[in-house]
Amino acid sequence: MFSIGRLSAATGVKVPTIRYYEQIGLLPEPERTGGNQRLYTRKMQERLAFIRHARDLGFPLEAIRELLSLSDQPGESCHTADEIAIRQLAEVEARIARLAALRDELRRMLDHCASHTIAECRVIEVLGNHALCAHDDHSVPKGAGPA
Repeated sequence: MFSIGRLSAATGVKVPTIRYYEQIGLLPEPERTGGNQRLYTRKMQERLAFIRHARDLGFPLEAIRELLSLSDQPGESCHTADEIAIRQLAEVEARIARLAALRDELRRMLDHCASHTIAECRVIEVLGNHALCAHDDHSVPKGAGPA
């Protein structure tokens, strides 16, 4: 049995995040000691490691919930799990394409900057006038930077 602190250290998941996963039902409610301290089993540690790995791969919480539900039915077809992974791969590929477009635009701005004065600075000019961008969509992909 693990305390929440030991579970956190073993999985690399912060204590508030573990509590959050319990609140939203990704982790089952743990047993409690007489002093009301949470106690986690090895199975709960494995479940939390699964969640952490899925989050590291960018899966949204609802997809993780679905994958956890599927993992509780080992005799079932993995078709649904494959579909979830295919959706995630498509999202990652779209995010990579958006990042590549952002990279290209930043390179283009820098390549056309004379680097003399702010009055002649292409970076300032392009940032001030979106019409000068080569690409229309420069939204930062989720998880790629500050919002």
